[in-house]
Amino acid sequence: MSDSLTDVRTRVPAGVPAPPRKPDGAKPSEARKPALAPPATVPVSRSGVQRRRRLGPGRSVPFGRLLGPVLVVALWWAASAAGYLDPRILSGPGAVVSTAGELIADGRLQGNVLVSLQRAGLGLLLGVASGVLLAVVAGLSRTGEYLVDGPLQIKRAIPSLAMLPLLILWLGIGEQMKITVIALGVAVIVYINTYASLTSIDSRHVELAEVLELRRRQFLRKVVLPGSLPGFFVGLRLGVTSSWLGLIVVEQVNATSGIGYMMFQAQQYAQSDVIIVGLVAYGTFGFASDALVRAVERRALSWRRTLAG
Repeated sequence: MSDSLTDVRTRVPAGVPAPPRKPDGAKPSEARKPALAPPATVPVSRSGVQRRRRLGPGRSVPFGRLLGPVLVVALWWAASAAGYLDPRILSGPGAVVSTAGELIADGRLQGNVLVSLQRAGLGLLLGVASGVLLAVVAGLSRTGEYLVDGPLQIKRAIPSLAMLPLLILWLGIGEQMKITVIALGVAVIVYINTYASLTSIDSRHVELAEVLELRRRQFLRKVVLPGSLPGFFVGLRLGVTSSWLGLIVVEQVNATSGIGYMMFQAQQYAQSDVIIVGLVAYGTFGFASDALVRAVERRALSWRRTLAG
């Protein structure tokens, strides 16, 4: 009787595949488990230690940023030596070095460089101070934002050089006009970046400062200052570049000294070597000032871990 019941229960209709049999001793839950995927391969060194795949840019090399300028000078030198450059249009590096030596010997280069540095420095100082002050007023107060941000956004759409005729009409063609043009360009750039950094501070940090009942001075020092420094340094780097760009233009407006004046005079006499000396001076001071700001930024923001290292 039992054998006949077993045959009925295990009988399968024709045309229907039989279900797979469970292995002996296997639990029902284990039979339904899918097969696990094989583990991903990990690079292994010869010593048997697993190596992590590097996704970042790698370690920085000291003075690595000089590689690009050195390569440009090498290509310039090679093209000049091969005769691909007309010396009347673009002098070779040897002629430029010789001309620079002559300008240094008679004191013309040093005098013009000092005047240009003074103009760029004063304009940069006034522009940075004005930009930071306006950013703090607009970033920490709704009233200040409504009064300050709108006019400065309009000024951002108007190039500083486009205001040159009006500034000449107001301030004349002396040093005051030149420094004002540089300061206006720097102030807007510093304001935009510092204000954006201030308004992007996490509101939870502000709420935590309110819960801890920090005073206004403590709030500025422990929350506002660390939160705004990254944007400020970006604006400072751009502002340094803007000061040199503005200097090139204003020194060609009724100037009697400066690197721009020296280049303008050389253009009238087709002295391309003197013009290139001025360009090299501008580029050198711009590169050096940017490197100085980078060094200060790394020191001030040493608590951050970024791809820059």
